[in-house]
Amino acid sequence: MTNNDILKKLRVALELRNDDIVEILKLADFPITKGALGDLFRNEDHPSYVPCGDQLLRKFLDGLIIYRRGPAPTPAPPSPKKAG
Repeated sequence: MTNNDILKKLRVALELRNDDIVEILKLADFPITKGALGDLFRNEDHPSYVPCGDQLLRKFLDGLIIYRRGPAPTPAPPSPKKAG
């Protein structure tokens, strides 16, 4: 199974549209156009087919976490210790 297959299966399972995936990748600082995204979902024998790299899939998963859960909370600064 290729990264393209994994991305396709996640798109179907999570009922995501291409607009959603573009937004998810933008959340992970990996901007992509709809055209480039469409090339990832083509059949392998199509001349415009582009293999999905590990980094793109990783960024998609990182962005999906932010998309579903929201951004990670910022840690509170350490409180100053009292002298005593």
